[in-house]
Amino acid sequence: MSSNPVAETVASLMPRAKEELAALVAFASVADFDQFPRSESEGAANWIAAALRAEGFQDVALLDTPDGTQSVYGYLPGPEGAKTVLLYAHYDVQPPLDEAGWATPPFELTERDGRWYGRGAADCKGGVLMHLLALRALKANGGVPVHVKVIAEGSEEQGTGGLERYAEAHPELLAADAVVIGDAGNFRVGLPTVTSTLRGMTMLRVQVDTLEGNLHSGQFGGAAPDALGALIRVLDSLRAEDGSTTVDGLAADSTWEGLAYDEEQFRRDARVLDGVQLIGSGSVADRIWARPAITVLGIDCPPVVGATPSVQASARALLSLRVPPGVDAAEATKLLRAHLETRTPWGARVAVEQIGQGQPFRADTTSPAYRAMADAMAVAYPGEEMQYAGQGGSIPLCNTLAGLYPEAEILLIGLSEPEAQIHAVNESVSPEELERLSVAEAHFLRNYAAS
Repeated sequence: MSSNPVAETVASLMPRAKEELAALVAFASVADFDQFPRSESEGAANWIAAALRAEGFQDVALLDTPDGTQSVYGYLPGPEGAKTVLLYAHYDVQPPLDEAGWATPPFELTERDGRWYGRGAADCKGGVLMHLLALRALKANGGVPVHVKVIAEGSEEQGTGGLERYAEAHPELLAADAVVIGDAGNFRVGLPTVTSTLRGMTMLRVQVDTLEGNLHSGQFGGAAPDALGALIRVLDSLRAEDGSTTVDGLAADSTWEGLAYDEEQFRRDARVLDGVQLIGSGSVADRIWARPAITVLGIDCPPVVGATPSVQASARALLSLRVPPGVDAAEATKLLRAHLETRTPWGARVAVEQIGQGQPFRADTTSPAYRAMADAMAVAYPGEEMQYAGQGGSIPLCNTLAGLYPEAEILLIGLSEPEAQIHAVNESVSPEELERLSVAEAHFLRNYAAS
């Protein structure tokens, strides 16, 4: 990294940042309180609130959002007449999944092979540290030139919409001239990237019922309708032979015009087993950034161990549909629901329940904020030009903010590059990326203030 005072300050703060990230990762802040104690999420929220107060933030508050979780808010005043920038991250995390698959404990930040491992290290507790590092570097080098609002969400991974509904009820709270969402990532380590589109998401639970109770498969199998078999049939109808998503009435042929994603690189990033084909058609970027994608997240049925020879009376599944930019998530939900109801075979009873929903997002990359970020990235990543990429994941708050503040400029950066393996076992963050992106954010705030 080229020498400059901001970069030197960030570099000097990295040991402290590692200690702080370790403290934050130690909270098992999964916002599913049937699985993890509420106290873990509350502990993480209080940690962030204390960190903001220590940096001089005013009006620091734990906001009780309608989904039963808390978001952390703080305001740092800048010079009179300055612009206002909102910095976003979330402190809730995905469950650790199979803890036996982790090389080190998921809630214990561990350094290995030049990376820091732990659940939430990249997604998105590292984003909280990125914001803190950028602000500290500016304070040490002339001051923060803008008014800063920070919001750290407590239920982003659950998709339950608590912060979105809170913001809609308190529209003045998060109003800003520009918003930096610290929950995306570079296309690869060392390549500065802003995410210009996000797929939306809808999540549905489908239950199929066929019998009053389970039956002996020898006595009744062959004529008695099997609920699990019916569910398998309807789930199979959601994919074409090549694996493409096929929801009746939902277009799946859009193309991506930006940064290309090499297929062999994608195979490595996704850790696809040798000999296993990728699914879908079109370019990789088309498939993951511009088209819908259905995923079966879970199925409730008897486990193999302990299963009895029975015809199943009931079965259910949890489905996620990623919704591409240009498609209304509510309309996609309606189409998916209709597909499930009409494709369920044998007259089986089917019930569909919506669990969560978020709209897709497309940014205006011609705005002054994007020019300010491009210049900042050039400082933090010498010799590299900022790239524009899509992201297959969803950040529902983006569309809420875009609707509330149509003049605000929204940028997405962050630490979730492919090697981070977010949502999987052995999630990690690159400390070099944390350092460089903190420098970039600090320079962005300076550039934007002067724009």
